[in-house]
Amino acid sequence: MKIQTYRNHIRFYIPHHFIYYPVLILFLIGSIYLAVTTEDRLIWGFISVAFVFLFALAYMLRQHYALTLQNRIVRLEMRYRYFTLTGKRFEEFEYKLTDDQIFALRFAPDDELVPLVEDALKNSLTGDAIKKAIVHWKADYHRV
Repeated sequence: MKIQTYRNHIRFYIPHHFIYYPVLILFLIGSIYLAVTTEDRLIWGFISVAFVFLFALAYMLRQHYALTLQNRIVRLEMRYRYFTLTGKRFEEFEYKLTDDQIFALRFAPDDELVPLVEDALKNSLTGDAIKKAIVHWKADYHRV
């Protein structure tokens, strides 16, 4: 597996991103074309709307189910890691951090985590700024 860094940490799911969506987009384009160029505009317009609905539904459900669970797991991991490193509860100030900040902190190795948390709290760093501040990237190869 390729070494994970800030530049390549985003992952794609081949069947979903490169098969399902492209095929659905082709069908959508085809149905819109037929809705404009044929006399059966109403039925092809309805089919086009159905393809738009399928596209939106597939995207929302895929993202929602996987990420909701993973976000909860990342929060638990951050609570555990912070408590293990400091003996203090992460929950005491977790509400001051945005989801984006918490999820970015997971890429920090143990020796960089506590200073980054303090910096994020003090300077309101964005998630992207936190990721860029990490010196030794701790890869997450299991995130969807």
